[in-house]
Amino acid sequence: MLANLDRLGYATMTPIQAASLPISLAGNDLIAQAATGSGKTAAFALPLLAKLDASNRATQALVLCPTRELADQVTQELRRLARAEDNIKILTLCGGIPMRPQRASLEHGAHIAVGTPGRIMDLLDVGALDLREMKTLVLDEADRMLDMGFYDDIAKVISQCPRARQTLLFSATYPPGVEGLAKQFQRNPKTVKVEAQHDDKKIRQYFYEIEKVQRLPAVSLLLRHFRPTSTLAFCNTKAKCKDVLERLQADGFSALALHGELEQKDRDQVLIQFANKSCSVLVATDVAARGLDIQGLDAVINIDVTPEPELHIHRVGRTGRGDELGLALNLVGLNEMHWITKIEDIQGRECEWHPLSELTATSDAPLVPPMTTLQILGGRKEKIRAGDVLGALTGEGGLAKDQVGKINVNDFAIYVAVARGVAKKAVAALNNGKVKGKTVKARLV
Repeated sequence: MLANLDRLGYATMTPIQAASLPISLAGNDLIAQAATGSGKTAAFALPLLAKLDASNRATQALVLCPTRELADQVTQELRRLARAEDNIKILTLCGGIPMRPQRASLEHGAHIAVGTPGRIMDLLDVGALDLREMKTLVLDEADRMLDMGFYDDIAKVISQCPRARQTLLFSATYPPGVEGLAKQFQRNPKTVKVEAQHDDKKIRQYFYEIEKVQRLPAVSLLLRHFRPTSTLAFCNTKAKCKDVLERLQADGFSALALHGELEQKDRDQVLIQFANKSCSVLVATDVAARGLDIQGLDAVINIDVTPEPELHIHRVGRTGRGDELGLALNLVGLNEMHWITKIEDIQGRECEWHPLSELTATSDAPLVPPMTTLQILGGRKEKIRAGDVLGALTGEGGLAKDQVGKINVNDFAIYVAVARGVAKKAVAALNNGKVKGKTVKARLV
């Protein structure tokens, strides 16, 4: 396990890992307060894997997540961390897709199940999932699961778990609902709290005081002035998301929105396009963006100030990850000024204010994303892998390796990012050639 961690680049522990691992590895129940991107997945994955018996195909660990996106990310990280052990089977079990393939996969057993409360409950109800040999239960982002109304589902799922289990609860905030969850379902839990804080040397924050009528045009102004390649813009409501999206698209920006009304397949496509740099701006509410960990995010724009100062820290901390520098741009109306005081308190410093008048378009050229997404019909079920697609595009397709970006393989479709200038050539090459000896259909998304 240590050799695998070394290969994966886990050189030093993050604060939440250092605080929680001794407790959870000793077998104690745990309440850990930590933000997205703090390394919490490894903090619960390592104790969970340490207890696993690979020779027993029964489900020995269950991770409950608020969204399918977070469940997918947790599954990917668990698979990376589980490489040290042979043949560990991990299944993602979420709604939004048919249940039959999930039931079929469970017939062959799975060591670890990762899923959303509703779908896990459905699978328990039909007898497809058996938790009698479960050793570890993880509640990931418990606060958001409660925000989304999952309390009853969580309670029903836990009622089917063995009493003699370890329960690890991770939450960015600790409201009364989470406290109640802990009291009801944990045994003498130990609590660790890591302050959600970001490095102000790596993230430059600017605050702009605005009138109400300036808010929408100010977003376009910020994008034209700073020209970030990839921007996550936060709104407090779905309605504001839609207004901002309409304005940005009318102003010629490549923008998409993420909110609760999207169907799962549309939501997946939006996330893929934004993560692979085929879309410049993603406009989202906090609930919709929860659990997203987008790499290489140049900027965050807070179109609305959030009333929760911890949430402000989480929003801003999505940029400037790893060795990258980040930019956080904040629009503040007069009616939001009282929330800024709370943000200053939690950050331990005063905000840096700038006038909107200093913003100018640094170039007349439109802000065009560098990549375009292609969809290929046929994916995991057709036994097509990312390497097969890369080989087809760089072989017969004639593309250079650096013209092919991120490749996402789903069950029935593959999404591949290619440089914008060669998109039509790539589509033609795929439609006229073969991938892994098979004829495929490709289109621009």
